[in-house]
Amino acid sequence: MSTRFASDRGLTSRMVVTMFLLGLLYVVFVGALIALGVRALSVLLIAGVMLLAQYFLSDRIALFAMGGREVSPQEAPELHGLIDRLCAMADMPKPRVAVADSDVPNAFATGRNQKKAVVCVTTGILRRLEPEELEGVLAHELSHVAHRDVAVMTIASFLGIVAGLMTRFALYSGLGSRRDGNQGGLPIGLIVMLASILVYAVSFLLTRALSRYRELAADRAGALLTQQPSALASALTKVSGEMARIPTRDLREAEPFNAFYFAPALKQGHTLASLFSTHPPLQRRLENLAKISAQLGRG
Repeated sequence: MSTRFASDRGLTSRMVVTMFLLGLLYVVFVGALIALGVRALSVLLIAGVMLLAQYFLSDRIALFAMGGREVSPQEAPELHGLIDRLCAMADMPKPRVAVADSDVPNAFATGRNQKKAVVCVTTGILRRLEPEELEGVLAHELSHVAHRDVAVMTIASFLGIVAGLMTRFALYSGLGSRRDGNQGGLPIGLIVMLASILVYAVSFLLTRALSRYRELAADRAGALLTQQPSALASALTKVSGEMARIPTRDLREAEPFNAFYFAPALKQGHTLASLFSTHPPLQRRLENLAKISAQLGRG
């Protein structure tokens, strides 16, 4: 389903390559498990059911996990009005609208396609942003839905869990046994655990790289739709600055969902977490928006 959001071939190619590499990685991984004699079929069936459930129920799961609830136009007329306007501009179906009661200023979009999408904002971001800034944030989130990267990230993020399931299964069923009955060999459980760690590490790096790029793509598409990159830049600066005032406990509770947030729930600083962040650095996002502003000015 096409929209008026600017297409991004770089994002599309990265999503295809990421999913191909992850799929290839797990085919090799499962093949190695079977060769080692680990009964992987039952684990794969369980993982498959979990993946299907997460894929088809991702919108409900995300809202429940983040404490969001759907709101009607009567409950949030201004929020609905902004989304109505953006959907008309983008020529896309209107997603469900939700609000999460949290002081952490943020927003996210989820859902496997445009018809099943939901856009959720926190009460914290509603209190802090001006209407044009909030519009920029919402355009950013709607572009995630239009580009279908929400569904890709849902699948890619889940695949890392499969390695963990395999590790637990191998530890319970194979640890202590050795290949070909050779007491001098390595335990199967240890081999599988090491392989699982490697698979998880590669999956982690691939999904993080895709996540950072998709945020830049969403900034670009949202800014081009609204024709106000400065408003989105202002929202980014304000939200990132406000994170420093949020209690650490609240940030830690929100941190597991950073891959889907408009801005990461992290305090600014050169920490180990920022090296593997789901989002590009704030300065890079602002520079990206400044270039778009200059291009629009010349146009």
